[in-house]
Amino acid sequence: EQRASEAGLQADFLQSNHEGVLIDAIQQSVTQGYAFIILNAAAFTHYSIAIRDAIAAIAVPVIEVHLSNIHTREEFRHHSVISPVVLGQICGFGTDSYMAALEVVIRRLDREAGV
Repeated sequence: EQRASEAGLQADFLQSNHEGVLIDAIQQSVTQGYAFIILNAAAFTHYSIAIRDAIAAIAVPVIEVHLSNIHTREEFRHHSVISPVVLGQICGFGTDSYMAALEVVIRRLDREAGV
């Protein structure tokens, strides 16, 4: 939140273990005017076609984030059903994965603004 504020951005946070809550938030991002979504879909990453479809249905860019490196974990975690519909994936850097995603957002918004 502090880094976003330093960059002149407002960051909202949502955590839920309920797939429908996440889908609602993804869909509402359009009407709420979000510029980007940074999403850690956790286990939903590997099987939630509903979250994938929600991401694919919006124009808001989504960055997929994971604390661990999903590609070095159990075989079933190597595949992300959401990766094909997100801007990119950052994984394996613990909480720094979120910070890296935020820096991508800041830099892209700066470029769009001509900074």
